[in-house]
Amino acid sequence: MKRRSAMIPAIATLAFPAAAALAQLSTPLPSPNATVSQTVGVTRIEVAYSRPHVKGPTRKEDRVIWGKLVPYDQVWRTGANAVTKFTTDTDISVEGQKLPAGSYGLYTIPGQAEWTVIFNKQSTGNPDYKAEGDVLRVKVKPEAAPMQELFTISFPKASPDSTVMTLAWEKLSVPVNIGADTNALFLAKAKEAVAAAKPDDWRTPANAARYLSDNKYAPADAAAFLEKSLSTKETFGNVAIKASMLAAEGKKKEAAAAGQKALSLKDVDPKPSPEAVADMEKRVADWKAAK
Repeated sequence: MKRRSAMIPAIATLAFPAAAALAQLSTPLPSPNATVSQTVGVTRIEVAYSRPHVKGPTRKEDRVIWGKLVPYDQVWRTGANAVTKFTTDTDISVEGQKLPAGSYGLYTIPGQAEWTVIFNKQSTGNPDYKAEGDVLRVKVKPEAAPMQELFTISFPKASPDSTVMTLAWEKLSVPVNIGADTNALFLAKAKEAVAAAKPDDWRTPANAARYLSDNKYAPADAAAFLEKSLSTKETFGNVAIKASMLAAEGKKKEAAAAGQKALSLKDVDPKPSPEAVADMEKRVADWKAAK
């Protein structure tokens, strides 16, 4: 009897590693997980969700999705398995309404003529939806679309200050318009970056000045950034920016003089490309010829 009982701990010891290994084994999900992201200017948006099929997991026939598998006028997790997680790293607008930076559970209430898109504080775990956690609700219109076997969230349209997030499944597509104030966001980030730049960093303020000048906003900030860059080190690049800014103000004579100075720095590191030099030579000639 003693020998038999002495074997029990040994058997148990062997069993525990097997159980631990089993717990670490992930099995394939009927609705696979997916992550999609989109950059809008300086804003990054990411959605982590699961993708159910139109066809049943063990059947070949199609399931009726809208109004049956996904009932109308009831809160839906907008995917499968767990909460669909929507994250934005800056403040954005959704259908014209502000949504602060953060992570949210993306829920919806499908309807035959109109959907409600919900951003809720509960962004992880089981889809235990509670209306008191809602941060934003917007109304959107569903549209007929080509057949989509797997539920898909995508960003088919994007610009520097907007994108469209589309929820598509079966023969339905639901577009959600998202906007970002990229100009204001970039200016704020530029001020932080320039303030934090090292004493010998002329590139950061030059890049900030270039962007503001090219996009024609915040001219006073652009001028201040450029002056900081020039006072740190004069290069072909930042003096060329000055020439372009003067030309944009209609000061062709001053622009030509600045352009000529930029050309005199073409052999100073960092050296410009031959194409950049040729372009500046042409622009200087044009500015000199302008009345």
